[in-house]
Amino acid sequence: MANTQGPQGNHDPAGNTQMFRAFVDEAPQGAQQAAAASGPRLGLIIGVVVAVAIVAAVAWLALS
Repeated sequence: MANTQGPQGNHDPAGNTQMFRAFVDEAPQGAQQAAAASGPRLGLIIGVVVAVAIVAAVAWLALS
């Protein structure tokens, strides 16, 4: 494979790792933790509701 990161003169200054880290570190830590904590929990709740609805629909069809 060719090395695409070599010094061919097509360096992207916007792709600087230090600039990216500075951008990411600007976000407050509390907001990141709240979003991370609520994401999986919300997905679990939705999954359980969908599973109960499917089981109820299958039982209703089997009994009717």
